Amino acid sequence: MSDPALRLLTEQDYLASEELSPVRREYVDGFVYAQVGASLPHNRIASNVLSVLLPASRAKGCWTYAADMKVRVSRLGQLRYYYPDLVMVCEPHDDLRQAESQPCLIVEILSRSTRQVDMTFKAQDYLSLPSLQGYLLVDSEAQAAELYRRLPGGGWTQETVQDALTLPCVNVALSLAEIYARVHVGPAVEE
Repeated sequence: MSDPALRLLTEQDYLASEELSPVRREYVDGFVYAQVGASLPHNRIASNVLSVLLPASRAKGCWTYAADMKVRVSRLGQLRYYYPDLVMVCEPHDDLRQAESQPCLIVEILSRSTRQVDMTFKAQDYLSLPSLQGYLLVDSEAQAAELYRRLPGGGWTQETVQDALTLPCVNVALSLAEIYARVHVGPAVEE
């Protein structure tokens, strides 16, 4: 009998194989999905946001990771590992060698190929993390951004970024001008 084309991996098998994999792969309920490379605007946007987050996170004793740090999400009996574009963690490390499980801020930069997943499935998973205070979605094709911000009672509010916003965890201001500095994308989205 031949090996099935799609086979479930255990968490341990995924983590062991991920260390040796030449490409980043996300893990969703036992299946792995290869991640594609990012565009020039995507990378420049990530660098711009990172340049604002790094000094603020260092000042607060937090860590900010770009692109290669997995976030572990356990939700509704399912286990997932994602590679957000940027992750800020202010909680003590919980001894996962390859991932963080207590981020306070996650940034995803939307592209044509990732937009639907980032805005739906990943949003649901990320927003289920008790430590998360903000989930920022930044468009790589137009000057637009949205922030999901945790409310004091535990619920969430969704904010469309008009000009600038204050990011949770480190209370640092971030403007659309900073996000898109020297990045050529479409015009700002009008609502």
